[in-house]
Parts: sequence; C-alpha cells; structure tokens
Amino acid sequence: MELRLACGWVTLLLCALPRLRAAGDLPLCQETDYYFEYTECDSTGSRWRVAIPHRQGSCSGLPEPVRGTDCTFSCEAGEFLEMSSQQCTACAAGSYSLGSGVRFDQWDSIPAGFSSLATYMEPEGSGDESLSCNNSSWTPQGTHLESNRDECTVSLVYAVHLMKQGSVSFDYQYVDNNVFFEFFIQNDQCQEMDQTADQKWIKLTSNGEWGTHTVNLKSGTNILYWRTTGILLGGKPVKPVLLKNIQIEGVAYTSECFPCRPGTFSKTPGSSSCDLCPRNTYSNKGASSCTPCPEAQYSEEGWAECKERPPCSEKDYFQIHTACDSNGKTQVLYRWVEPKVCVEDNVTGAVTLPPSGEKEDCPPCNPGFYTHNSSTCLPCPPGTFSDGITDCQACPAGTEPSLGYEYKWWNILPRNMKTSCFNVGNSKCDDMNGWEVAGDHIRSGIGGSDNDYLILTLRVPGFKLPTSVAGVTASEFGRITFVFETICSADCELYFMMDVNRKSTNVVESWEGTKSRRAYTHIMTKNASVSYTWAFQRTNKPSDVRRYVNDIVKIYSITVTNALDGSASSCHACALVSQESGSSCVPCPAGHFIDKDTNQCQECPPNTFLSGHHIYGEEACQQCGPGSKSNKEHSVCFSDCSFSHTDQNRTLTYDLSALSSVGSIMNGPSFTSKGTKYYHQFNISLCGPEGRKVAVCTDNVTDLSSKDLQSESAALNNYVETFVCQSTIIPADGRGFRTALSSQSISLADTFLGATVESTLDGVSVRPDLFPETSRKLPDINFFYRSPRITASCEHGRSAVITLRCNPEKGERGELTVSSKCPAGTCDGCMFYFLWESSSACPICTEADYHSIEGACKGGMQDTLYVWNEPKLCTKGVSLPEKSSAPCEAVPLWLKVGIGGGAFMAVLLISLTCYFWKKNKRLEYKYSRLVMSANKECELPAADSCALAEGEGEENEDDVVYSNTPSLLGKLKAIASKQGEGESSESVQLKSSQAERWVWG
Repeated sequence: MELRLACGWVTLLLCALPRLRAAGDLPLCQETDYYFEYTECDSTGSRWRVAIPHRQGSCSGLPEPVRGTDCTFSCEAGEFLEMSSQQCTACAAGSYSLGSGVRFDQWDSIPAGFSSLATYMEPEGSGDESLSCNNSSWTPQGTHLESNRDECTVSLVYAVHLMKQGSVSFDYQYVDNNVFFEFFIQNDQCQEMDQTADQKWIKLTSNGEWGTHTVNLKSGTNILYWRTTGILLGGKPVKPVLLKNIQIEGVAYTSECFPCRPGTFSKTPGSSSCDLCPRNTYSNKGASSCTPCPEAQYSEEGWAECKERPPCSEKDYFQIHTACDSNGKTQVLYRWVEPKVCVEDNVTGAVTLPPSGEKEDCPPCNPGFYTHNSSTCLPCPPGTFSDGITDCQACPAGTEPSLGYEYKWWNILPRNMKTSCFNVGNSKCDDMNGWEVAGDHIRSGIGGSDNDYLILTLRVPGFKLPTSVAGVTASEFGRITFVFETICSADCELYFMMDVNRKSTNVVESWEGTKSRRAYTHIMTKNASVSYTWAFQRTNKPSDVRRYVNDIVKIYSITVTNALDGSASSCHACALVSQESGSSCVPCPAGHFIDKDTNQCQECPPNTFLSGHHIYGEEACQQCGPGSKSNKEHSVCFSDCSFSHTDQNRTLTYDLSALSSVGSIMNGPSFTSKGTKYYHQFNISLCGPEGRKVAVCTDNVTDLSSKDLQSESAALNNYVETFVCQSTIIPADGRGFRTALSSQSISLADTFLGATVESTLDGVSVRPDLFPETSRKLPDINFFYRSPRITASCEHGRSAVITLRCNPEKGERGELTVSSKCPAGTCDGCMFYFLWESSSACPICTEADYHSIEGACKGGMQDTLYVWNEPKLCTKGVSLPEKSSAPCEAVPLWLKVGIGGGAFMAVLLISLTCYFWKKNKRLEYKYSRLVMSANKECELPAADSCALAEGEGEENEDDVVYSNTPSLLGKLKAIASKQGEGESSESVQLKSSQAERWVWG
C-alpha cells in the first residue's frame, strides 16, 4: 500500500510538470517559492524528496523528485536535516534541536498536535446539565500544564509516528491522592499497549517536588494519553496534576530547529536546549543572548520582560535571631528578602528596615546537649545525659540513656534539619529559607510569593531500641511528636509528610486554615531511615501580589524517640545480668518486664500485654480487655474466636471460628456533590491468627481480587494491615475506559479493646438506635476496637464496634451490614459501627437446648423422642439423642393406685354402713323397750322422761316390732350428738302430743 501511494504521488507530479510548462509564461520557481517534503516510506524503507509549492500555479520549473534518505535516518541533537542538500546542519544560535526527538517546554498555549478530551466518569448518569464537563481541560500556565480541578476525567492526547523505537519522558507534580493520574499508550487501532502497573500508574510526589516518568515506545503510531480523574469526596477541591518538559525520542528527522522561547536563549550554534535568562535580564523569542533590565526595573529568572520596581513594604523584610556570640547573647535582626526588588529611597510610601533589637541572653541548649564556650551547643557523649542547662552526667548504674531528639529551643537550626522554598511556576524563592528560628519556636518564612511551598525537613538515619527491648519483635520503633499552631486569613495548609528509605514521600496528615496550639504524634512501625517534612503553603492560587504574608505556622517543639544518632535528656532503667555491681544491661525476652526490686527480667502475667517500650515494673503489663487474651510475646491482645457469657445461672459458650477469616462489606453506592459514584469497602479481621492483623486495604490497585501484594511495585502498594480498614472504591464506568480503582486506605482498628455483651467499653459505646432490636432473648456480642492515630477531623482517633447477633437463618459466615442511618458506616467520620448476623454468633448447643417427648405404650414398649427447643438459638455442640424405647405395662401405675384407693374406700364405706345399721337397730330396740316400760310403770302423764339402766332389757332385741320408724338423717344426728356430749347414759324425751319421737343417744 505504501509503495502504491508513493508511486502514485510521484506519477502525479511527473504528469503535472508538462502541463505546468505548457500553461503559459509562468516565472521560474525560486527557492522561496517552494519547500521540500518526503513521501511516505515504501515497503523497502525508501522514500522520495519532492518539492511542494507554497502556492499552486504561482511558478514553473520545480525541482525534479530525487531519492531521499533512508527512513530511519536522523540527525544528532543540536542538528536538523537541511532538505536541499539532505545533510545534517547545526542549529543557529537562538534555536535548538533534539535531532531525532521533539520537546515541548513552552506552555503559553496547548501546542499543535495536542488535544484535551473531557468525559464524565458516569456515562449512564441522569443527564443533568450541571454534570457537563465541557469546560474541563488541561490548562497552559506558561511554564507548565495544569490538569482540571473537578471530577471530570480529562485526557491530554498526542499522536506521534516513530520510524524506530524511541521513548517519551515528562516532568510532573502529583501530590493529591484524591486524583487518579495514569499514563498509557494506544496504537493506531485504539488498542492499549502492554504496560506494567508502575508504567501506567504515576507515583505521588512530594509537595513542591517534580518527578520524571519515562516509558519506551515502539516504532509506528503511538497515541499518548495523560489522564486525570478527581474525586471530591469531602467537597474539598483537588490539587491539580502539573506537566512540563514532554520529550519524545524516535522521530525520523527534524527539518528545522525550534527557536528559543521568550525568557530563554542559546548562545552557541548546535544547541540541544535553551537556557533561562538570569535575574534582571530578559529575552524575546529566538534570542542568542539576554538583555539587561533598566535600573528602575527588575525581572525574575526566565522572564520575557522587565517590570517596574515597587516601593518597599513590611512584606519585603523579615526578622532573624542571630547565633549566640561568645558572651552567650543573641539579638533580633531584620533583613531584606533576597533578591531585593523593591525601592526604599525617594519613593512615596516606601519603608526602611527597622533597627536591630537589643541583645538578650541566648536560650538554653536543647535537652541532650550542653553549652560549649558559651556560644555553642554540643550533644552529650554516649552514656551521658543532660537537660540542656546542666553539664552532661553519666547514667546511674542499672540505667541506660534514652536516646532521641528533643528540640524546643530554636536559636539555630539543628544540624539534621534543613529548610528550603519552592514554587511550581517560578524560581523566585529557590535560594530563600523557608523557615526561620525565633527563640522558643520555629516559624514559616516570608517566601517569594503567597503560593510558595515553605519546606522544613528533619532527617532520621534510623532507630535504635533500648537495650532491654532490643530482642522484642516490636510494633513501635519510635515516634515523632510536634506541637504547632497555624494563624491564617486565607486557605493556608500545613502538610506533614514522610519519606521512608528515600523511596517516595507520602502525606501523613494535613491541616487547613487556622489551628490552635496542639500536638500531633506519629508512630514508626518499621526500622528504617526516614525524612519528616513540613510543607506550608499560604494559598494554592498563584498571584504576583503578596496578600497573606502574615499567615504563618509556628512549631514549638519536635521530639523523636529512639533516634539512632540522638542524644539523651534522661536515663531509664534497664535489665541487668545479675544484681552484682557493674553488671551490664541486657535485653529482656519478649513479653518480660523489669522487676523494680531486682532489675531482672520477669514474664508478664497471663492475658496482659506490654504497651510501647515502657517495661519497668509489673504495672507495665496491662490487662487485656474482656473476652481477649494476649499472644505469646505479650505484645497484643486478641480474640481467639471463643467467648462465654453467664445469663440467668446458665453459661453460654460461643465458637466464632467460622468468622476468623477476613470479612468484607462494600456499602453504597455514594455520590459526591457532582454525582461521582464511589463505594466504601471495609475489611474486618475479627478474631484468630494469634493477634496478627490480617485485614488489608490497598491503594492504587487495578485488580481488587488480587491478594498478592508482592506482585506489584512497592511504591504502588500503599496499604494498611490492621483489624478493620476502609478503602474508597471507584468502580469501572462500563465502557472499558478504566478499571476499578482503590484509594484512601485507612485503619479504623489498630487495637482490640475486648468483647462483651455490655454496651460500653473503655470509653467506646454502642449506639442501639442504629440497628433494629432483636426479638430473640440472646444478647448481642460487641467487639470494641480503637485506632489511636489522631487526625485533623478525629482528635481522639477512630473507633469501631462490630456487633455479633445470633441469626440461624444467615449461615455460618453470616452477613455484614452497616446502619441505614449512617450508610457510610459512620455518622461522624470517627466512630464506625457494623452488624454481623450469623449462626456462628449463636451459643454452642447444650442439654438445656432440647427436650423429650414420650410416646404411648404399645405392645409393652414405649418410645421417647428428643426435639430442639423452638426457636433453636444454638449451633454445633451436643447433638440430639437418638430415639429410645423402654418396656412399659398396659395399666399405668397411676391407674393402679387409683383403682386400689377406690376399692379401699368402697370397703370402708360398706363397713361403716354395716356398723351404723347395726347401731341403729340396737337404738331402735332400746327405744321400743323404753316405750313399753313407760306404758307399764310410768303412767303419770306429767313425767317428762323415763330412763333405763345400761343393758337393761337387752334380750330378745330381734323380736321388737316397730310402730313408727325415724328417718336415717335423724338417727345419724342423734349418734353424732351423743358422741359429742360424751355421756355414758341415754335419755329419751317424750312428748305425748307428737306422734313422732326423737331419740338422743
């Protein structure tokens, strides 16, 4: 195809020449009427040089096409290919060339060939016009390009055709992890080239520092993409990505040299770059030298023009404290900001330098130092200590020096600290001090402009644990604590950053606006060399006018423990080999404390842990919380996945081993103010693995399913390992435009406080209103955690509570949820709550959790069944007994007892009936005898009664004939009355007027 195109192009020109000659009396073409170009390369790697008129039909006699140079031919840097002779020629002064490359370092506008493509991350959005990204683009800022500050995805695109393998390199500044910044390459088929993760995902840089990224390119068409996406999770604007000095190697040739941009020059021919004009000089485009500014004007380095010098003001000078002199005195001096650009003489409104202050006594040396020659502070020798006022003293027997830094007096900058000033867009403050000492504090300097980064750096070569704990597997090697305050009237920001082993600098914490005096502590969990950096910026908006010069930050003290080259301000007890005099210090084994009486190492009691490096005295062994135990080293408390609780005289035992593996929950989605979708993913390590924190959250990974952290570059794997962690997940947008991303990984639980059914533990409380109450009688189990790391928004650190709830319907692993009232897992950003419903959160089954049911007696056998109590609220443990059978009788015992009792009562009733019947007969007999006796012997009618002696007339009882029979009720009453009176005699009252008589016996 290329050969046919080349031949067609040549044929067209050859055919056109006769027609042009025959067209009329056209003048012959001069060299200024045309230019040369190469045709496309054919399949053999050949091409033709042809002449192209600037204006078609303006002249005749164009040079004939000739065979061109080889397609892979290129000139050296500083040269260009002169097309007339097809020879490499040196660039003239005032211009430069890269030979086989091209460089873009002037950004007054976006250069030809570049385009800016803006899209929104959510193509399936609601269609709201407010979500439009039409105004989002990369913006030229003169010396660099600046990315967008919103949530749109903006790509800077450049296509280049390479005739041979080459490379692309660029300088960048990328400081905000709320921006995803990627660089990738596509071919002419819009297929993404193979790239490793560290080639595609750009590393973060320190505030004020530029990084360089280089990627090799293949021959052919390469489409380069610089893509950024901002995530405004808290409504805080993102800090843009900055680009400059894009250089591409591998183009076939350069047919012309590039003129130096204004403010730069190249004084010698054959230059491959242009130099910046010095201060107080300027240059125009294509300059071979710089022109000095008039006396009343000035310029900064690289300026294209000079400006009038302004009158001096209070913003143009600053104060310093002089170093101590031989008499131990210091004083306040005032100095002009260098380089001085203002005018103080004969100008209305100009100010002059204030007079120097009175000499004062120097502040004392910092702890760990002593005064030498009244003017110099030197560190104490090894094995000694000082409070900074007294001379150094040897540590007493049985103690060792507490090494570290303790800076609280600021007469001079300590030897391991340095200060600098940096600005992204200019070099005005490059030679200035970013910070100034001020006696009892160190403060931010004046800088060159309001958006300068004022840098203060402390270098720590490493950490050395005290001898007594040198053998311990430590989780804390040292800590840095500093006390500071900020006084601001604008959007100032203080960054605290850390660079471990000189790899990459990461922002640890930042504070915006005015902050009252406060302390901040960061713990080092690995023994490595580290640089701590404080960067202060008054505003991130560039301006030539100084408005916020009085916005400052003050640091009152900086303390670093266990610093390798530190000095000692005090001594602490150490463990000794023996109690003999002169015995040396020895390390204690893991989990041991120093006995105060003997200075010997002793192991901590069970279920206690050693906090930090304080191991002197048994009180250093702190008790683990409820439901927890310590590991073998007594370094951490953890849950071994077992739990017990006594409720109503019954002990409930739980086996939580099914919940020991890491549990995850991704809530949401949530949306930012502009509608960007994001999720919060939480990973939870509840119990087990001997206290190892196995919940991992990783930043800047493209495959969330990947668990192998070692497979990625260490710089890309910014991850946290803890009990509970959180990551912000940006999902794929569904177009193949990007993959899911993870960012802002934080730890929510570094310390396990304990597990209990109570609602409060160690100041952390459960909020019962967040989750629905359970209808089951079993109590919830609350696991309490804390992360002591203080942040700008959480002054007491973060805390987390995981509530375990028995739910047999959820299975062993169960389900993790967050409250609908706080869908992000937290309502204030500091306290996090989770509910984990699972059958594993039910107690272990015991005999009290089932009951028996007895069947009917059939064929002399009776079955017994066992069933669980409903609802079943237990798991594992004992199993239901098998169905049992036992012999039985047809008539049950109770029935037998009933029949026997009934028979006895029947016999007794019959006996009583017979007795009373016989008794009644005898009484009737006596009555009849009495009546007969009365008729014979007692005929007097006035007589009230007659009586018979006992036993009188008892013969012939059975022959009595009764004329009138009393009722049975009357007889029984008579018998009862007789027995109640207890009389031995019998009497009968006779009334002649009544036909019926009553007998009393």
